[in-house]
Parts: sequence; C-alpha cells; structure tokens
Amino acid sequence: MSNTVIAVGGHIGDMELTAGPTLAKVVLEGGRAIIVDCTYGERGHPTVAPSVYREQKLHEARFFAEAIGAELITLDYSDGFLPDDEAVAEQIAEIIRATKPDLLITHWLHSMHRDHERAAQAALRGAFLASIPLEEIDAERHSVPRILHAENWEDMEGFEADTFFGIPDEAFDLWLTGIQEHAFARGETYGFRFIDYYSALMQVKGCLVGERRAAAFRSAGAEKFTLAGP
Repeated sequence: MSNTVIAVGGHIGDMELTAGPTLAKVVLEGGRAIIVDCTYGERGHPTVAPSVYREQKLHEARFFAEAIGAELITLDYSDGFLPDDEAVAEQIAEIIRATKPDLLITHWLHSMHRDHERAAQAALRGAFLASIPLEEIDAERHSVPRILHAENWEDMEGFEADTFFGIPDEAFDLWLTGIQEHAFARGETYGFRFIDYYSALMQVKGCLVGERRAAAFRSAGAEKFTLAGP
C-alpha cells in the first residue's frame, strides 16, 4: 500500500470511522497515516453542550490516532460552519506540501452533511493548490498520485465503489479499539450503531474481493484499482 496517506474529514470521527481500518493497515505495513479533521464535530450530541462535547471530541480523536499509530491534525473550525473558501483548501495544501502523501482520502462529494461536502471540496482543491508553484510559498509543490472517496452511509448519493483494500484482523482490531472511544460511534448520541454498521460493511465488501474484510472507496479519477491485502 501507499507509504503516506492523508485522510481529510468534515468532523472528528468521520475519517476515523470510514478510513480508519485502512489507515491502521498503512501503519502496520510501515507507512505513515495522517488524519485531518476539519471541524470538531462538537454540535453532534443532543444533551451535551458544544463547548463540553468539543473537549470530549478532541480526546476521542487523540485516543483514536494513538490507538492506530496515526498523526492527528485538527483544523480550528466549528461543526456546521466549515467555510466554503480558499482558506481551508490552502491549509490542506500546506499539509500536503509538508507531508507529500501518496494517497489522499476524503468524503464523497455528495452528502446529507454540508461539512462533508465542503471538506471533500477543500481536500480536492488543496491537492490542486499543492501541485502548482506559488512564488510566495517556499515549500516544494507535490502532486498527490491517488485520491479516493471513502464509503460513508451519509454520503451515498451517486457513490459507487471501485477500489477495495483488504483489512487484516490486526488492523481491524486496532480500529475497533480506537473507534470504541467515540461516543457517537457507540450509538450514544442519536442511536445509530456506527460500529456495528461498518464492521458488517467490511465483511460484506470482503466477500466481493475474497477477503475476510475489506474497505471500499471510489476513485476520484478515471483509474480503478482493486487492491486486496495479504
């Protein structure tokens, strides 16, 4: 798999949930995984004040990153208010120039959540900005070789998977340890059993590629890949 992978999500927990097993696989294979959470996701609890839940979400994000051996970058934007402007894309471009990823993972472009759509647009725009020379920026430009959209039940309009990564048991176990720290993933916010859903989804996708478990993505370009793990 790729040596360096960046996953850009709209809220804390988005990429941890959907791309997390793949990121754990990357780390286990000696690569570098970087999670970029664009907002704190602090408005996602029906009974906890955003200021309090924000601190909890930050703890959950740090716990997950440590559990799978990933790096964490949290942009300073509020849940539901991710701007649709160049500033977010430029921040992501700066991260891309600094880390030079082989693979960028983000949301699909169509979602029930505006933050998901804007994070995906910013990630794609950021990848473009990182690839062009800008006189006022000293860092080298970097073109991301591959961009994928993660499968997310909230982002399914027009989504068709064409890329599959086999998820070994050890990567799944690391993901499970990390994601169980997230209250929303346990179903404690609005009742949806995210962990059960994505655990079952990996088994279903694994059936399609002859693996015990697999994570599904859609390529952002014309190329299509089917990559199963060892």
